[in-house]
Amino acid sequence: MTLTFYNTLTRRKQPFEPLEPGKVAMYCCGVTVYDYCHLGHARSYIVWDTVRRYLMWLGYQVRYIQNFTDIDDKILNRANAEGSTMTEVAERNIAAYFEDMRRLNVLDAVEYPRATEHIDEIQQIIKTLIELDYAYPAGGDVYYRVQRFPSYGKLSGRQLDQMQAGASGRVDASDPESSRKQHPFDFALWKAAKPGEPAWESPWGPGRPGWHIECSAMIRARLGDTIDIHTGGGDLVFPHHENEIAQSEAATRKPLANYWLHNGMVNVGGEKMSKSLGNFTTIRQLLNAPNAPHPMALRLFVLQAHYRKPIDFTAEAMASAEQSWETLKDGLLFGYKFGNVLGWTDTADASFGQPDSMRIPDESEAVQKFRTAMDDDINTPAALAVLFELAKDLRREGNILTHEGKTTTDSQLLREQWQTLVVLAQVLGLETQPETETPISGLSEAEIEAKINQRREAKAAKNFAEADRIREELKGQGVILVDKPGGITEWHRG
Repeated sequence: MTLTFYNTLTRRKQPFEPLEPGKVAMYCCGVTVYDYCHLGHARSYIVWDTVRRYLMWLGYQVRYIQNFTDIDDKILNRANAEGSTMTEVAERNIAAYFEDMRRLNVLDAVEYPRATEHIDEIQQIIKTLIELDYAYPAGGDVYYRVQRFPSYGKLSGRQLDQMQAGASGRVDASDPESSRKQHPFDFALWKAAKPGEPAWESPWGPGRPGWHIECSAMIRARLGDTIDIHTGGGDLVFPHHENEIAQSEAATRKPLANYWLHNGMVNVGGEKMSKSLGNFTTIRQLLNAPNAPHPMALRLFVLQAHYRKPIDFTAEAMASAEQSWETLKDGLLFGYKFGNVLGWTDTADASFGQPDSMRIPDESEAVQKFRTAMDDDINTPAALAVLFELAKDLRREGNILTHEGKTTTDSQLLREQWQTLVVLAQVLGLETQPETETPISGLSEAEIEAKINQRREAKAAKNFAEADRIREELKGQGVILVDKPGGITEWHRG
């Protein structure tokens, strides 16, 4: 099957054909760094990280660029409220971004351009648009002439005559500055300086760039006039991405991107996540809370839904994702726990358990099912089903090895299944490692035998929950129980 993406621009699934064979130029709209990242950001960047990982697994060289918007009204408002500066607010939240994303196992982009680094490129595009009569200066501002671009609305499907005034971006129609515009849908490319705000010199007077022009300039500077894939949240389709297209394509006479991909939104308890509703949750609030879910459980929660569909964040959904992660983790750790018992000779090697050193059979049923799912517009729910099937089989074998000390399943078959799981899980960014040290029990042999007798009595009384509790208690102290035929229980320190 050929890799296909649902292209927002054409409103259909299309086979993926890169501009240059074997290479992919991919741009993701990044955060405006005035605050910590929230669950919506977590979803978006996990999704595009997964798309990138899959392209890399298929053998593409992916040049993945993600920007930071480091000049914006929200950043300036935060700086004024704190008595700090725009730069201080931006730097603090950029650092926090990296902390959050690395916990979620999101790979670093190849580059993270910032708007303030591209003022010259921004001004150059604006100059070109003015020369071509797509833009006009007005009292220190510069506006894009929307009616001059005949295909405006092609991404969102909106028509100019159906839009409401003031819907063209971060420009409020009730603002006195809107009187400078020739048409209510025109949007700002350059904003005249206001007292006390950062500003750059320009042919139109001191000021700063508008939001939309920043991405157009950064894409062109880092990736060229036309790229393969442009991604972002569904809330960016209009006006942000629509305006990017209008600016870039008017200036270059070339398509900005061949594939436009957008992820669905995050709801909380069935309602749109927003600060006004009091259901706004940052990534670090969630992951630093008491009884917080594992970061991989949050990543798994995101991938359990198709990226274009909305997802509903609830306590129950996260609890379910946490259980699912435990199942998957058991499978991923299988080789570390049982490799020696199964006679694998390389368990002490530095490369053991590393996906890059693993070779898995492309023709296997699991790999084929996984590829079929991912080729179909990155269908991660179906891809996860393949992973869970492998993980459950390995967990079952692990239970047999724990209780009986051996299994009738071929050792090399189990190795192949484990390695397949580890490699495919890494494609989805789901990874784990064994604890660096196994807890060493301080219990004496007599105390361990006493616990085993308590467990035996619990099983005789059919109190299996208590028997399991004792097993887990001992396991937590580094003592592994192995049940043998005839009611015999052997043990060893892990």
